[in-house]
Amino acid sequence: MRLTILGGGGFRVPLVYGALLADHAEGRVTRVVLHDVDAGRLRAIGRVLAEQAAGVPDAPEVTTTTDLDEALRGADFVFSAIRVGGLEGRAHDERVALAERVLGQETVGAGGIAYGLRTVPVAVDIARRVARLAPDAWVINFTNPAGLVTEAMSRHLGDRVIGICDSPVGLGRRIARVLGARPQEAWIDYVGLNHLGWVRGLRVAGRDQLPRLLGDSALLGSFEEGRLFGADWLRSLGAVPNEYLHYYYFNREAVRAYQQARRTRGAFLRDQQESFYAGTGDPDVSALALWDRTRAEREATYMSENREAAGAGEREADDLSGGYEKVALALMRAIARDERTTLILNVRNASTLSPLDAEAVIEVPCLVDASGAHPVSVDPLPDHATGLVCAVKAVEREVLEAARSGSRATAVKAFALHPLVDSVSVARRLVDGYTAVHPGLAYLG
Repeated sequence: MRLTILGGGGFRVPLVYGALLADHAEGRVTRVVLHDVDAGRLRAIGRVLAEQAAGVPDAPEVTTTTDLDEALRGADFVFSAIRVGGLEGRAHDERVALAERVLGQETVGAGGIAYGLRTVPVAVDIARRVARLAPDAWVINFTNPAGLVTEAMSRHLGDRVIGICDSPVGLGRRIARVLGARPQEAWIDYVGLNHLGWVRGLRVAGRDQLPRLLGDSALLGSFEEGRLFGADWLRSLGAVPNEYLHYYYFNREAVRAYQQARRTRGAFLRDQQESFYAGTGDPDVSALALWDRTRAEREATYMSENREAAGAGEREADDLSGGYEKVALALMRAIARDERTTLILNVRNASTLSPLDAEAVIEVPCLVDASGAHPVSVDPLPDHATGLVCAVKAVEREVLEAARSGSRATAVKAFALHPLVDSVSVARRLVDGYTAVHPGLAYLG
């Protein structure tokens, strides 16, 4: 089976390849094609993968290319993990927003809109190419903003594109752990959009254990989201939010923490990864060891400003090992081998959440088999969550329309309607600021 990874020179690709090396079942991936627009990054990641594969019998063959069509032809699965504009683009997203005293995070608020506006046209082009060159392939989308990009691609690929994120999986795992349950034996009632969802229940042997968690202050203080949001707020919600909702519920604190930081997250990752990629050019240095050290630092500093603002402390050791690659492999395995499983994924709504139309991409538990991912029926969201989901989905739709039409006015509307951007005037200045620094937004008239 052939797997093509778009963004194949990306830093997290070795996580995916490591998961493939551990998969010895029949029908596994035997060939991996890495595609990237940067040949130097492909060489660097190629070195890491070669060290990972050393001594592993029947390790999947790895080839690299900068030709997108060549990469897609013959693919059974396509992992899309591109970053349009690179980490320099992310750093620009953060700085432009913070200059207006609004959030510039990669997927949330103004930064997420800017990232979406320059990513959607590229993702749509990829979707059209897949439909033409590999019509039987399944696309698994890692590219952020994952829900928005998956919805853009689904307009050309239908249900053959599925978005993934490790945040809901990590949250469910942490809740199960503190409740003394095995994550694989728990049903996680999780509903929302990507980076905008809530765990409303965690059932073990048919019994909901979440009320026990919410009623125990010691348990709530024993895991990351409990410390991040605080016991009183979680009890008020009657649910445990995805960590990204900290940007909404504690927006002023988050923005202030980002303003006070020595450098933004994007700038930190840009500098860190520039050092990593440069270091792999030394033939006397183990590229894999260098990657391991860099990854450990990256994971340990994830959302550090939010944790500092909330007094949540350091990340737990069990949360430093990633996880999205495991979700991706489980999804691919379920489809390729008809190994039925349940995963939290980004898929088209159909009739799952009644306030949203059938084409809206949502993030919910899905039953997965050879025919794809099928969202599970869920109870309605409470009003406060419904309002936020509908508001953010409306913004995503404006982003999609702006990307389709090239309309500056529609882009302004997308920014202005977002709950974390509080002014049409600010929205106009944000569009001016982003178009000035991003060549990829030149299409906005």
